[in-house]
Amino acid sequence: MTTDALPAAVVWDLDGTVIDSEEYWIIAETEVVESFGGTWSHDDGLAVIGQGLSETALLMQERGVQLSSEEIISAMTSRVLEKMDERMPWRPGAPELIRGLFDAGIPLAIATMAYAEMAHRVANAISGVTFSAIVAGDQVTNSKPHPEIYLLAAERLGVNPRDCVAIEDSPVGVTAASSAGLFTIGVPLFLSLDETPASLLWPTLAGRTPQDIFDVFNNGRGSE
Repeated sequence: MTTDALPAAVVWDLDGTVIDSEEYWIIAETEVVESFGGTWSHDDGLAVIGQGLSETALLMQERGVQLSSEEIISAMTSRVLEKMDERMPWRPGAPELIRGLFDAGIPLAIATMAYAEMAHRVANAISGVTFSAIVAGDQVTNSKPHPEIYLLAAERLGVNPRDCVAIEDSPVGVTAASSAGLFTIGVPLFLSLDETPASLLWPTLAGRTPQDIFDVFNNGRGSE
């Protein structure tokens, strides 16, 4: 790879990366569990960040929720969508960086364990941008930290995953992207990424430009 190569695509996690929606999910989880007389703490919510909704639903069933996994997921997703309709909680700098990359001609994708309805809702809320691929949790067999979702995103984009950049906020997400071979930028929100295989960490996306991504991608890949 030459040192002036651009990434073939930038693949974005959604919850906690593009939008600061984790608190919405914790609200939804708590309401569902408490409606069946159980308890669900804020720490319980933090513990499931980044993992598949089916895994979260199983834990909620263990707390006494007498609904099927799909019913639990549907209830949670509906509640989070309601909260998004009230306010879309963008993470600082994320929409601006996405628009900048799109304007620079870099293909974009979303790889999220949220379901497709939510992924498309967020994607459509970023005006003037078209994502080339959206891969959601209801379209894969294995949840993050398994690399399937990132491998599938690269396949749908028609690119080599090793030529792509991923942006993630959670340890399981960073592990998934890195295991798939993507150059992975970690932007932590609630959970530390210090012990993850992230290629590098940024404290925020605020003020970041496409050129920043191009520079770190080349610095990280230029010797390969």
